[in-house]
Amino acid sequence: MNSLADAIQVSKPVNRFYSFITDRVFITLVLAFSGLVILDHTQAYQSLSFALRAMIGISPFFILAVAFAGFAKATGFDAYIARVFSGKSWMTVIAASLAGALSPFCSCGVIPLIAAMLASGVPLAPVMAFCISSPIMDPEMFIITASGINLNFAIAKTIAAIGMGLGAGFTVSELQKFGLLQQPLKSNQGCGCCQQSFDVGAKIEVSWRFWHKPERRDRFMEEIRTNGVFLGKWMFFAFFLESIMIAYIPADWIANIVGSQSAFAIPLASVVGIPAYMNGYAAVPLISGLMKMGMTSGAAMAFITSGAVSSIPAALAVYALVKKSVFALYITFGLFGSILAGYIFQISINM
Repeated sequence: MNSLADAIQVSKPVNRFYSFITDRVFITLVLAFSGLVILDHTQAYQSLSFALRAMIGISPFFILAVAFAGFAKATGFDAYIARVFSGKSWMTVIAASLAGALSPFCSCGVIPLIAAMLASGVPLAPVMAFCISSPIMDPEMFIITASGINLNFAIAKTIAAIGMGLGAGFTVSELQKFGLLQQPLKSNQGCGCCQQSFDVGAKIEVSWRFWHKPERRDRFMEEIRTNGVFLGKWMFFAFFLESIMIAYIPADWIANIVGSQSAFAIPLASVVGIPAYMNGYAAVPLISGLMKMGMTSGAAMAFITSGAVSSIPAALAVYALVKKSVFALYITFGLFGSILAGYIFQISINM
């Protein structure tokens, strides 16, 4: 019996190592570095050094962000978010927009929550508000954005997330008054994302002193490990790409397309953000590098908000879940909401 238990304990780190080395981000990073070594070995090692220094510099904020996610999961505080959707008034749209911007869900992990809410009969309006605002901002993202770009940008992005959520929620509420967007879920909806579905009617038990319970301590450590690996690999990859981008993309080219001299910088950034956006955490160093190369603040805001909502991975997850009319509206909210957020932020900067 002990030998079986020991084998299971040994297999866990082996499986984790195998999962890590077969991860698409790790493989892409290895291929990119190998290719760069062949083409320009000097730049390859400079980019590697750049990424390592950047990770060390952001490590205090990185640790804080990961610890917060572990705390939310271990205490059970994240389950309170599901209660936001229990009402049916306009207040739920406001509450959902605020909760979305403050919740620790990734753009993929929010999908099971949306499915659970809609399947339980929760109105589409607050669900759409949450669905729009949640991928744009969360506590971890705020910390990383404030450290990687600046505090004002992080605050503006939070306001944009809430505003876009409010706009989406109230628009859906008005459309439903005319009999539109009824039964939004597909008949055979499914999702393979990273979070488990929430039971709206289940009793919520929050344990603030989670360290007194072994299962919650284990949950805390597992969440830190999972988030640490997830955030770490994306951010290191992003810093590596940032170094390559700075080395090979002419600053004049960036300035001409999304700089202050371009009349269409913000709409272009919003559209480009959809296919180019990889991950919210990876986007921060990339946006920081682009801004240093001439990208306007408004274009940066449009890129990062549009990409968060409408990026290909997030869009595919939503498409698999809801009917085409709801999906089209979701993409529309992401695109035009980001353009509006970009213009408002740019105007506020220039005032």
